Amino acid sequence: MKKRISNLVLESILAVGLLSVTIQAAATTTVEVYKSPTCGCCAKWVDHMRDHGFTVKTHDIGNKEIRKKSGISNSLGSCHTALINGYAFEGHVPAPDIIRFLKEKPKAIGLSVPDMPHGTPGMEGARSDPYSVLMIKERDQDRKDTTIYKRYDPHAQQAKQVQPDNPESQQTGSVMRLK
Repeated sequence: MKKRISNLVLESILAVGLLSVTIQAAATTTVEVYKSPTCGCCAKWVDHMRDHGFTVKTHDIGNKEIRKKSGISNSLGSCHTALINGYAFEGHVPAPDIIRFLKEKPKAIGLSVPDMPHGTPGMEGARSDPYSVLMIKERDQDRKDTTIYKRYDPHAQQAKQVQPDNPESQQTGSVMRLK
Protein backbone atom coordinates (compact mmCIF):
# COMPACT_ATOMS: atom_id res chain seq x y z
CA MET A 1 0.00 0.00 0.00
CA LYS A 2 2.86 2.38 0.88
CA LYS A 3 4.54 1.63 -2.43
CA ARG A 4 1.31 2.38 -4.30
CA ILE A 5 0.92 5.73 -2.51
CA SER A 6 4.59 6.56 -3.20
CA ASN A 7 4.12 5.83 -6.89
CA LEU A 8 0.97 7.94 -6.98
CA VAL A 9 2.74 10.88 -5.30
CA LEU A 10 5.73 10.54 -7.64
CA GLU A 11 3.48 10.40 -10.73
CA SER A 12 1.57 13.48 -9.54
CA ILE A 13 4.79 15.46 -9.00
CA LEU A 14 6.04 14.42 -12.43
CA ALA A 15 2.74 15.40 -14.10
CA VAL A 16 2.73 18.82 -12.42
CA GLY A 17 6.35 19.35 -13.44
CA LEU A 18 5.67 18.48 -17.07
CA LEU A 19 2.60 20.71 -17.13
CA SER A 20 4.56 23.66 -15.75
CA VAL A 21 7.30 23.14 -18.35
CA THR A 22 4.66 23.11 -21.11
CA ILE A 23 3.01 26.26 -19.78
CA GLN A 24 6.39 27.96 -19.34
CA ALA A 25 7.39 27.07 -22.92
CA ALA A 26 4.11 28.50 -24.22
CA ALA A 27 4.51 31.65 -22.12
CA THR A 28 7.91 32.37 -23.63
CA THR A 29 6.56 31.91 -27.15
CA THR A 30 5.22 34.97 -28.92
CA VAL A 31 2.39 34.51 -31.38
CA GLU A 32 2.08 37.05 -34.20
CA VAL A 33 -1.58 37.08 -35.31
CA TYR A 34 -2.72 38.73 -38.54
CA LYS A 35 -6.46 39.37 -38.58
CA SER A 36 -9.20 41.80 -39.49
CA PRO A 37 -9.72 44.57 -36.92
CA THR A 38 -13.45 43.81 -36.79
CA CYS A 39 -13.38 40.01 -36.49
CA GLY A 40 -14.84 38.91 -33.14
CA CYS A 41 -14.02 35.23 -33.51
CA CYS A 42 -10.35 36.07 -34.14
CA ALA A 43 -10.28 38.08 -30.91
CA LYS A 44 -11.79 35.09 -29.06
CA TRP A 45 -9.12 32.79 -30.55
CA VAL A 46 -6.43 35.24 -29.37
CA ASP A 47 -7.96 35.00 -25.86
CA HIS A 48 -7.87 31.18 -26.18
CA MET A 49 -4.15 31.34 -26.96
CA ARG A 50 -3.49 33.69 -24.02
CA ASP A 51 -5.47 31.34 -21.75
CA HIS A 52 -2.99 28.62 -22.75
CA GLY A 53 0.01 30.73 -21.76
CA PHE A 54 1.02 32.27 -25.08
CA THR A 55 2.08 35.89 -25.46
CA VAL A 56 0.07 37.27 -28.39
CA LYS A 57 0.74 40.28 -30.56
CA THR A 58 -2.05 41.14 -32.99
CA HIS A 59 -1.78 42.92 -36.34
CA ASP A 60 -5.19 44.22 -37.40
CA ILE A 61 -4.35 44.39 -41.12
CA GLY A 62 -6.01 41.24 -42.46
CA ASN A 63 -4.25 38.00 -43.27
CA LYS A 64 -4.33 37.48 -47.04
CA GLU A 65 -0.78 38.75 -47.65
CA ILE A 66 0.82 36.94 -44.73
CA ARG A 67 -1.05 33.73 -45.62
CA LYS A 68 0.37 33.86 -49.15
CA LYS A 69 3.86 34.78 -47.89
CA SER A 70 3.73 31.86 -45.44
CA GLY A 71 2.93 29.37 -48.20
CA ILE A 72 -0.64 28.60 -47.22
CA SER A 73 -2.97 28.10 -50.17
CA ASN A 74 -6.40 29.72 -50.35
CA SER A 75 -8.01 26.26 -50.08
CA LEU A 76 -6.64 26.09 -46.51
CA GLY A 77 -7.57 29.67 -45.66
CA SER A 78 -9.48 31.04 -42.72
CA CYS A 79 -10.00 34.38 -41.00
CA HIS A 80 -6.60 34.77 -39.31
CA THR A 81 -3.01 33.58 -39.63
CA ALA A 82 -0.61 33.14 -36.72
CA LEU A 83 3.18 32.85 -36.93
CA ILE A 84 5.08 31.04 -34.19
CA ASN A 85 8.74 29.98 -34.26
CA GLY A 86 8.87 29.86 -38.05
CA TYR A 87 5.60 27.95 -38.44
CA ALA A 88 2.24 29.23 -39.72
CA PHE A 89 -1.09 28.39 -38.11
CA GLU A 90 -4.17 29.19 -40.16
CA GLY A 91 -7.58 29.61 -38.57
CA HIS A 92 -9.01 28.28 -35.34
CA VAL A 93 -6.34 25.70 -34.47
CA PRO A 94 -6.70 24.59 -30.82
CA ALA A 95 -3.80 25.69 -28.58
CA PRO A 96 -3.05 22.13 -27.34
CA ASP A 97 -2.44 21.06 -30.96
CA ILE A 98 -0.11 24.02 -31.49
CA ILE A 99 1.78 23.18 -28.28
CA ARG A 100 2.16 19.55 -29.39
CA PHE A 101 3.23 20.63 -32.89
CA LEU A 102 5.86 23.03 -31.52
CA LYS A 103 7.26 20.24 -29.31
CA GLU A 104 7.41 17.78 -32.22
CA LYS A 105 9.00 20.31 -34.61
CA PRO A 106 8.02 18.45 -37.79
CA LYS A 107 9.27 19.37 -41.24
CA ALA A 108 6.17 21.32 -42.24
CA ILE A 109 4.77 24.75 -42.99
CA GLY A 110 2.27 24.51 -40.12
CA LEU A 111 -1.31 23.62 -39.26
CA SER A 112 -4.68 24.77 -40.58
CA VAL A 113 -8.32 24.56 -39.66
CA PRO A 114 -9.80 25.77 -42.96
CA ASP A 115 -12.93 27.87 -43.05
CA MET A 116 -14.49 28.62 -39.67
CA PRO A 117 -16.08 25.47 -38.19
CA HIS A 118 -18.56 25.91 -35.35
CA GLY A 119 -17.18 24.63 -32.06
CA THR A 120 -13.52 25.47 -32.70
CA PRO A 121 -11.71 27.77 -30.24
CA GLY A 122 -13.14 31.23 -30.88
CA MET A 123 -16.19 29.80 -32.65
CA GLU A 124 -17.91 28.33 -29.60
CA GLY A 125 -21.68 28.41 -29.45
CA ALA A 126 -24.77 26.24 -29.40
CA ARG A 127 -23.51 24.15 -32.32
CA SER A 128 -20.30 22.13 -32.67
CA ASP A 129 -19.36 20.60 -36.00
CA PRO A 130 -16.78 17.89 -36.65
CA TYR A 131 -13.52 19.25 -38.06
CA SER A 132 -9.92 18.29 -38.69
CA VAL A 133 -6.68 20.07 -37.95
CA LEU A 134 -4.60 19.66 -41.11
CA MET A 135 -0.80 19.57 -41.33
CA ILE A 136 0.62 21.50 -44.26
CA LYS A 137 3.87 19.84 -45.30
CA GLU A 138 4.74 21.87 -48.40
CA ARG A 139 4.27 25.46 -49.55
CA ASP A 140 1.02 26.16 -51.41
CA GLN A 141 -0.29 22.64 -50.73
CA ASP A 142 -3.99 22.15 -51.50
CA ARG A 143 -6.41 20.93 -48.86
CA LYS A 144 -6.74 17.51 -50.48
CA ASP A 145 -2.96 16.95 -50.21
CA THR A 146 -2.59 17.69 -46.49
CA THR A 147 -2.31 15.23 -43.63
CA ILE A 148 -4.87 15.06 -40.84
CA TYR A 149 -3.04 16.05 -37.64
CA LYS A 150 -6.04 15.63 -35.34
CA ARG A 151 -9.78 15.04 -35.74
CA TYR A 152 -12.46 16.57 -33.58
CA ASP A 153 -15.94 15.07 -33.65
CA PRO A 154 -18.23 16.16 -30.82
CA HIS A 155 -20.95 13.83 -32.12
CA ALA A 156 -18.68 10.80 -31.70
CA GLN A 157 -17.99 11.86 -28.10
CA GLN A 158 -21.72 12.06 -27.41
CA ALA A 159 -22.31 8.67 -29.03
CA LYS A 160 -19.65 7.11 -26.78
CA GLN A 161 -21.28 8.62 -23.70
CA VAL A 162 -24.72 7.32 -24.65
CA GLN A 163 -23.60 3.72 -25.19
CA PRO A 164 -23.97 1.49 -22.12
CA ASP A 165 -20.91 -0.14 -20.59
CA ASN A 166 -22.33 -3.61 -21.17
CA PRO A 167 -23.38 -4.21 -24.81
CA GLU A 168 -25.34 -7.31 -23.77
CA SER A 169 -27.74 -5.08 -21.82
CA GLN A 170 -28.95 -3.64 -25.13
CA GLN A 171 -30.40 -6.95 -26.24
CA THR A 172 -34.14 -7.25 -26.24
CA GLY A 173 -36.31 -10.29 -26.05
CA SER A 174 -35.90 -13.36 -23.87
CA VAL A 175 -32.55 -14.83 -24.76
CA MET A 176 -31.01 -17.09 -22.17
CA ARG A 177 -27.29 -17.51 -22.17
CA LEU A 178 -25.80 -20.77 -20.95
CA LYS A 179 -22.36 -20.80 -19.44
